Amino acid sequence: MNVSRAVVDRLVANGIDTVFGIPGKQTLPLNETIDERDDIRFVMARHETAVTHQAWGYAEASGDLAATVVVPGPGDMNAMNGLKNAYNDCTPLVHFAVETSPELRGGDPIHETPPDTYDNVVKSNVLVERPESTAVVVEEAIATATTPPYGPVRVGIPKPFLPQDVPVATPGEYDRTHLDGVSRSDLEAAANALAASETSVIFAGGGVRAADASQELERVARLLDAPVVTSYKGKGVLPEGSEYSAGTLSASAPPELLECLASADAALAVGTDLDAVTTREWQIEFPETVVHVTLDPADLGNGYEPTVGIVADAKETLSKLREFLDGQESGSFIDSSGESTTATRSGLERATAVREALDDRLEELRGSTPPLTSVSVLEAVRDAVPRDAIVTADAGGFRVWGLNAFDVYSPRTYVNPGSWASMGTALPAGIGAQLSNPTEDIVVLVGDGGLMMCVHELHTAVAEDLPITVVVSRNEDYALISEEAGRSYDLEDGAYAWPDAPIDFVSLANSLGMTARRARTPAEIRQAVAEAVAANEPTLLEIPTDPQEPQAGEWMTKSEPDGGSKSNGESESNTDRQ
Repeated sequence: MNVSRAVVDRLVANGIDTVFGIPGKQTLPLNETIDERDDIRFVMARHETAVTHQAWGYAEASGDLAATVVVPGPGDMNAMNGLKNAYNDCTPLVHFAVETSPELRGGDPIHETPPDTYDNVVKSNVLVERPESTAVVVEEAIATATTPPYGPVRVGIPKPFLPQDVPVATPGEYDRTHLDGVSRSDLEAAANALAASETSVIFAGGGVRAADASQELERVARLLDAPVVTSYKGKGVLPEGSEYSAGTLSASAPPELLECLASADAALAVGTDLDAVTTREWQIEFPETVVHVTLDPADLGNGYEPTVGIVADAKETLSKLREFLDGQESGSFIDSSGESTTATRSGLERATAVREALDDRLEELRGSTPPLTSVSVLEAVRDAVPRDAIVTADAGGFRVWGLNAFDVYSPRTYVNPGSWASMGTALPAGIGAQLSNPTEDIVVLVGDGGLMMCVHELHTAVAEDLPITVVVSRNEDYALISEEAGRSYDLEDGAYAWPDAPIDFVSLANSLGMTARRARTPAEIRQAVAEAVAANEPTLLEIPTDPQEPQAGEWMTKSEPDGGSKSNGESESNTDRQ
């Protein structure tokens, strides 16, 4: 059997219908095989960095697996950025790199890099050693990528293998191992620890979304009468603005949210690794009692010592925990010994107080006079975008404001990078999201700095005729970095701005065949976004914003909304530029 055909057969057999990539001479046998079929498509990006971000967005917005293919060396190393992003976010994808011929390894042929270069940016890195084993290796890679906790898997296939006709071994069925079952004693200990507290809080991460456990999360929140705070990746697992929603924990989270966490007696941290980015390098104060539910045992005790640690699926754990807590009446939980504990809780009031404090902090930044603040822009966009539309958000200052000012109502309708925080992800992610959800509205939120890191992908959207709406906030500055440079270092204000070299994104988009327009007021934004979303074509909307507006990491962490003294919260990471 032809090796390239065997690879594509395994992809299609596993439900993979989209391959993102940039062709090279090394990949052409695989490209030819894909082109011959009507059950799988090849989407050509304009830069390899975008290839893996597109597959990441595809999977993030749908839960389905996509594949990528690049040439070795430069192509593979450009794609590393997106592989690491997917790895940190536990997003499944299978990445094919067409490797150097085995007989040439070590001799510095074109594009050679040692295969183990990529070991630390993927869940697994495998190499096809013999053409006959190709299908088995690919099947195992797909199984690894789709086994919780999910992640990207790199498959290296030497160039001369792809066109060969050899007796390719047929793989057996790989069991996607799932952590079934949760220890009854652990569940009982967790339920007792939570029910015994007078005030509980829930911290929900991306694992809740991956497990499709939003309903179970809400039921447990009601039983515990606990506010729900989410991580970057958990944003939307509970509809924001709903009665138990208490916002997103980030480096720009306001003191009221931090107080909600710190003042509780117990926390249920579910579907999260409690990573250093979300927790400000573990400086965020959590209650003394912490029940930590994660799929990776290495997460337990990483930053916070759990009272009860549970290594299990979020959906199953929440469902079974709900059964233990269901016996509560008026705050009373009966454990297996027949003893009861009572607690008085006020979760609704605590969640409401956090939301109201957030609204107070945002109020001063709302306005309709150009140039607008990011808050005004984001709220106007939110007004115009349907609740079920899928929004992809870039890293950077605009994304940071979005964590606070852009409400999300369901788990897979908001795609943003987690702890890797790479800029230039939103546009390729939007392309991937549109391809995995062809009938849904897709809106990309990006700053001008972030867009310039992936601006070439506007052409991909046009070439693929994808009706995405790209909203670019233009302040002609890496404003988040410039603000820090002027505030904390001996650098001038706007040190990293480019006002003398302005970019006309409307003309740029038009030159690539994209419909584009500019909006300057909230009313214009609402109208333009609504029209763009309704149109069946790729559209860009440029919105000038105030380069002198305060940055979220400073404004939101002040102890008083009116500009009082700053709290102990750190500003956003310097990797988050706009």
